[in-house]
Amino acid sequence: MAIDGLQRPASPYSAALIRRAVLDSFLKLDPRVQIRNPVMFVVEVGSVLTTLLFVQALGGRSEEPAGFIGWVAAWLWFTILFANFAEAVAEGRGKAQAAALRRMRRETVAKRLRKPVRGAPHDQVSSSQLRQGDVFLAEAGDTIAADGEVIEGIASVDESAITGESAPEIRESGGDRSAVTGGTRVLSDWLIIRVTANPGEGFLDRMIRLVEGARRQKTPNEIALNILLAGFSIIFLLVCATLQPYSAYSVTVIGKGNPVTITGLVALLVCLIPTTIGGLLSAIGIAGMDRMIRRNVIATSGRAVEAAADVDVLMLDKTGTITLGNRQAVEFVPLAGTDPHQLAEWCQLASLADETPEGRSIVVLAKERYGLRERTVGAPSGASGGARFIPFSAQTRMSGVDLEGQSIRKGAPDTVVAYARSLGETPPPDFDAVVQRIARTGGTPLGRIAALRAADPQTTGPVPVDLVTASASGLDPDISPAAADYQVRRVARARGLSEQTVRQLVRQNTTGRQFGILGEPRVNVLELNLVLDGLR
Repeated sequence: MAIDGLQRPASPYSAALIRRAVLDSFLKLDPRVQIRNPVMFVVEVGSVLTTLLFVQALGGRSEEPAGFIGWVAAWLWFTILFANFAEAVAEGRGKAQAAALRRMRRETVAKRLRKPVRGAPHDQVSSSQLRQGDVFLAEAGDTIAADGEVIEGIASVDESAITGESAPEIRESGGDRSAVTGGTRVLSDWLIIRVTANPGEGFLDRMIRLVEGARRQKTPNEIALNILLAGFSIIFLLVCATLQPYSAYSVTVIGKGNPVTITGLVALLVCLIPTTIGGLLSAIGIAGMDRMIRRNVIATSGRAVEAAADVDVLMLDKTGTITLGNRQAVEFVPLAGTDPHQLAEWCQLASLADETPEGRSIVVLAKERYGLRERTVGAPSGASGGARFIPFSAQTRMSGVDLEGQSIRKGAPDTVVAYARSLGETPPPDFDAVVQRIARTGGTPLGRIAALRAADPQTTGPVPVDLVTASASGLDPDISPAAADYQVRRVARARGLSEQTVRQLVRQNTTGRQFGILGEPRVNVLELNLVLDGLR
C-alpha cells in the first residue's frame, strides 16, 4: 500500500474498542452464552446465588453478615465480567482488523456476459449481483469483480493489493494459473471469468470471518483442555456439595459451632475450580489469531496458531516492494558503448504504450532523471515521425514503437532476445551478465533501499528498517514514526500538500506505547491515507 500510501490497524486499546468491550461483557452474561464455558457458567450461578443471599441479608435474615456476602458477590461478578471483557477485547481487535480488510473490498461494476464468448451481449451489473456460475468479461484497467476461474483469454493481473506480490501475474485459462481473486486488477489484454464464489464467500470474506473469529473452530488441544477443566469443575463441585452436610452433621454431634455457610462454599468452589484458565481460554484463542494477523500471517485454523508457536524462522520466497504495491523502475543500466541519456530516451519511448504500473514508472523515471518530457521524445535522436506504438500484452510480454526503419522494444529479457534474433540481431556480449547481476540483486533489501532513495533523492537520512522489510499487502498496516517521517517529503509532493501539513497528520495518527511501556510507537497508515484522501 503506497504512502501516498503509508501503513497499520486500529489501536489495540482505543476508547471506542474499550467502550464496546465493556458493553459486550454485560451482554455475555446471558446464560445461553455462558453455558458454552462450563467453568464460567458455574461462576455465574454462584454469583446469582450470592446476590440473592445478599438481598436476603439486607432483609435481616442471613447466615453471614450482609457486608461479607456483598463483597463475595461483588468479586464473583467482577471475575465473570473480567473474563467476558477479555474475550470482548480480543474479539474487538479481530473486528478492527476485519474492518481494515473490509475497506479493501470495493463495489465494482462487472460486464456479465449472456454467453461465455467475447463479443457476446453483456449487462452492466454490480459485483454483489454476481452469483456462482455467472460469466463476466474483465478487460485492461478493469477491477476483477469476484473470485473466479479464467475460461478464456490471457492477461497480466496486478494482485499486489491482495498478495503483496509486486510483479504482475499472468492468468490464463487451463492449468494452475486460471484462478483470479476479486479486487485484483487486469493490466493488459482481457479475460472471460466464471464466478466460483457467491457474495460473502470470496477470499477477502473468508479472511474477514477468520479474523473476526466468527467461525473459529476449537483445536484438539483446546477441546482436551475444556474437557479437563470441566472434569475438575465437576469434581470440586461434588467436594463442596458434600462439605455442607458433613459440616451440619459435625455441629449436631459436637453440639457447638456453626455449619459451613452457602456463601463460604460458593467462594471456596470458585477458588478451587480453574477459573482463570477457563475465563481466558477463548480470549487466548482469538488473540492468537489476531497476533498472527498483525505479523502478516493469516491463520486458517486454531491448529495453525498452535503450530506457529513452534516456528522460529519463517522464510518467504518473495515479498512486496516496500510500501509500493507494484514494481518501480529505479535505474537505467546501459550496456558497453551505450549513452545513458539515449538509453533513457529509447526506454521512455518504448514504454509510452505500456499502461502497466511498471511501464508508467519507466516514463516517470526518464522524466525525473534526464528531464525527458513529451515535447522532447516525439523525435528521438536520429529519427523522425511515423511512429507506430505497440502496447504491452501478456502474450508478447513486450511493448515498444516502430519508427522509420527502426524497432524499439522493451520487455522481459528472454522475449527481447528472441525478438532481436528474429530480426537477425545478436545481443551484446555483456547483456547476459548485466541481466543476471540485476536479477541477483533486484529482490534484496539493498534493492529496496535503492528504490526508496530513487523515489526521493532529496531525503538523505538512513532508511528505516521497516521500510526495507515491510510487505506490500494491506494486512500489516503498521509502520514506525521514523518510516512515516522518511516518506513525508514524497507524499507531500505527490499530493500537493505542504510537508508541515503531512507531518502534523502523521503525528495525529501516531499511537504511543500501550500503557506507556509496552510495544513501540506506530503510525496508522490506513487511517492516515483516508485523512489525506479527504484533503483532495
